[in-house]
Amino acid sequence: MSRPTPRIHEIEHHAADWATTRPVVSGTQGVVAAGHPLVSMAGMRMLLAGGNAFDAAVAAGFAAAVVEPTASYTLCGECVAVVHDARRGETHAVSGQGTAPALATVARFRERGLDRIPTGPGPQAHLSFTVPGAVDAYLTVLATHGTRTVSEVLGPAVHYAEHGFPM
Repeated sequence: MSRPTPRIHEIEHHAADWATTRPVVSGTQGVVAAGHPLVSMAGMRMLLAGGNAFDAAVAAGFAAAVVEPTASYTLCGECVAVVHDARRGETHAVSGQGTAPALATVARFRERGLDRIPTGPGPQAHLSFTVPGAVDAYLTVLATHGTRTVSEVLGPAVHYAEHGFPM
């Protein structure tokens, strides 16, 4: 007699019972999870050097931009983060969604004969682009909550960019 196919919610409910092909990882000093081992290691380097979770997250973000640029981790995009500082008991959002360039004014668009911001395909679609906000968001998190220097946090990403990495 064959077993009926489980429903999706039943599969999800029992997912913890499934065997994994990955080793179980645990620790008492911190863990960094990422889609690429070098990204995880960049974050772990910060923790092992005495940095905090914010240092690790920023280091991992910059490293991901180098080793996984096609996985949406580009520095030319956006970064939105919810940041919780347990010591201060504060939670806030960091919005790195980019801003309009200084010349993207209503007057400038009207000079070009436009009554709205052009989007989508077309000869003037580039006028709707924003200044990327990811780098500013990372550096804001580092400046407000990090403990390591920009140079230290960029170190792993710079190393991967200058010396290469396995693909």
